[in-house]
Amino acid sequence: MAQQRQRLVVRGIVQGVGFRPFVYRLARELALTGWVRNDGHGVTLEVQGRPEVLAGLPHRLRAEAPPLARIEQVSCESIPLSAEPEAGFSILESRKGGCEAAIGPDTCVCQSCLTELFTPADRRYRYAFINCTDCGPRYTLVRRLPYDRAQTSMAKFVQCPQCQEEYTDPGHRRFHAEPNACPECGPRLDVRDASGRPVAGDAVVETLARLLRGEIVAIKGIGGFHLACDARNADAVATLRERKNREGKPLAVMVAGPASLQGLAEAGEDELALLSTPERPIVLLPKAAGADARLTGVAPGVMQLGVLLPYTPLHYLLFHEAAGRPEGIDWLGAPQDLVLVMTSANPHGEPLVIDNAEALDGLRGIADAYLLHDREIVTRCDDSVLRPLPGAEAQFIRRSRGFTPRAVWLAQDGPAVLSLGAYLKNTFCVMRGRQAFLSQHIGDLDRPSVCVALQEATSHLLRLLEVSPALIAHDLHPDFFSSRLANDLSVRWQIPAVAVQHHHAHIAAVLAECQIDEPVLGLALDGVGLGDDGGAWGGELLQVDGAHFQRLGHLRMIGMPGGDRAAQEPWRMAAAALGLLGRASEIPDRFASETGAPVVMQMVGQGVRLPMTSSMGRWFDAAAGLLGVSTRMNYEGQAAMLLEGLAGLNGPVPPERAYAIHRTQDGLELDLSLLIECMADIGDAQRGAALFHAVLIDALAEWVHQAAESTGLKRVACGGGCLMNGILSQGLRQALGGRGLRMLEARAVPPGDGGLSLGQAWVARKTR
Repeated sequence: MAQQRQRLVVRGIVQGVGFRPFVYRLARELALTGWVRNDGHGVTLEVQGRPEVLAGLPHRLRAEAPPLARIEQVSCESIPLSAEPEAGFSILESRKGGCEAAIGPDTCVCQSCLTELFTPADRRYRYAFINCTDCGPRYTLVRRLPYDRAQTSMAKFVQCPQCQEEYTDPGHRRFHAEPNACPECGPRLDVRDASGRPVAGDAVVETLARLLRGEIVAIKGIGGFHLACDARNADAVATLRERKNREGKPLAVMVAGPASLQGLAEAGEDELALLSTPERPIVLLPKAAGADARLTGVAPGVMQLGVLLPYTPLHYLLFHEAAGRPEGIDWLGAPQDLVLVMTSANPHGEPLVIDNAEALDGLRGIADAYLLHDREIVTRCDDSVLRPLPGAEAQFIRRSRGFTPRAVWLAQDGPAVLSLGAYLKNTFCVMRGRQAFLSQHIGDLDRPSVCVALQEATSHLLRLLEVSPALIAHDLHPDFFSSRLANDLSVRWQIPAVAVQHHHAHIAAVLAECQIDEPVLGLALDGVGLGDDGGAWGGELLQVDGAHFQRLGHLRMIGMPGGDRAAQEPWRMAAAALGLLGRASEIPDRFASETGAPVVMQMVGQGVRLPMTSSMGRWFDAAAGLLGVSTRMNYEGQAAMLLEGLAGLNGPVPPERAYAIHRTQDGLELDLSLLIECMADIGDAQRGAALFHAVLIDALAEWVHQAAESTGLKRVACGGGCLMNGILSQGLRQALGGRGLRMLEARAVPPGDGGLSLGQAWVARKTR
């Protein structure tokens, strides 16, 4: 019969996911000859067979791909028949060069591996590093592409004959599973006490015993260490907070399975599905009645509890041990008593710890014990955090493990760009072709170690993707470390550096992921960003058209008594608000417990050390301070989170028109002073919090509507850290929709500074 030969190139996440053995099995089923291999483009295959069979191959490649594969493109071309007879179909060695490939993110252990893990007769019974081509670490252990074992931190572990047989058998689910190992040849666990001395005995048994005694254990995972303790032990939680200097900030908890959420958090089908995805993010769920009493001190004062399910075999083994080592996996469907606090293991403000020696040194005085292993973590990667939204959608609070380095797809191709993000919640972005690769969460650039971590992570991802940037983008603020680094690299690499205004970048990030290249209105609401007039912006109404933007309006300016100190002390913003109302004389009595209140009254009255800002975040702080919800913050955004928590307890409140919109020489000004006066006099914190949100939503929607009427634009891109407030973002969606406007929001990246680098890169491309 007549035969044809074709070359197919499959692009996307197709390395390290079992794609080659899938192609091998499919080709044998279809009686095709030829070969398949990994290369710099992704996966390339040459196949020879009947024309009607070849015609249907691209569809089957897409429709039947392995679960972790993400196919973005399949290109196909006819080529001459093989000159030599082929004996079936084969898998060739990987070829380097021409890098367009991408590595997949880390994923949780799969059901097949879990079944083996809890089967006593299996040779991998209770082995903490079980994995296959459908699960396990990827990004955090690979050094470069193509994704082969020799290019990973598993290179030093020589496979035993049984593992090698699995690895080389195309019919086995561990065929070319690069982290493949077993107790005979793979990584091993190691428990150390607080002094770093080895502890004898079963590592899992010893770790669980220490947790149940109230100790804090540093546990090495796949992207870094966690600090773990018994979440039901209030003393252990309090000790962890004290040692880590994390007063007040919510902690995440890990439970064995969805059934173990009972009495802790409320979750519907969509939320449970999000919890159970292979990415295994921390999911913010509404607390169940009595949750704070059951988990004292874990997440005080907020509406939601951060929950994640086990994602490594080691996590599962701890819960398995606590359950009495049941056989099989049915026990995961029943409620389990063990609940573990799982928080990032790092001294306050420092990068996530990933190295054993670093843990024993850097976590001294925090951890009572260490559960280590000898597989190196190549790339640090914190847990991702997601907030569920109506309609089975979710919003990123932090995009990291499980999602990095998955690409955000863009509308257009363009030059390669590196953008270095913001000062707080830093991420960076590498644009290559139509793909934007957002980095894992780096952190706040206020410490040298975090700045070093940014440089290391940038070099690693550029090397992994084999990208040489033609442009480099950064924030407009010249004093950020990321801005200085960008300018240094610009000189070193002899490429242009593009400074992008902070709020322009927030809106651009939304446009990039929505693949919109037309003028829109932009509503940017956050804490602070340097404006192009040198001022402290943060509540901005913009018109954005690619590389250009126009400021159509802003929130009424409010003073920050003492400058940046006011961003940590909401009572100061409350005092500034009283000054706006002509009630500065009330400051000493209202804030009698603050020794600086008389001085702040003078600042407000005389306009001394009172820099002005249009920040939405500072208006939230002022409301929280006046209502007595928060006077001092232990972490960024705490006052706004507590205010949101109170508003959620009170239920919806009909809006009162306690705001004004003025047309000034700077454009439309939204004046919230009438609303803030309500906060000063209401006397009921819960009702005040609910009223603040209700009026604010109505005010913002009307403000945008007036701009839409004058510009004719009907699409509104909303960005900035304040959009992580669920009441605000959902309320705005409804209020803008009711006025005939379409709200565009961040979904693929966080709306706050964690997604800013995507917008910077998008704007930089538009400058060319």
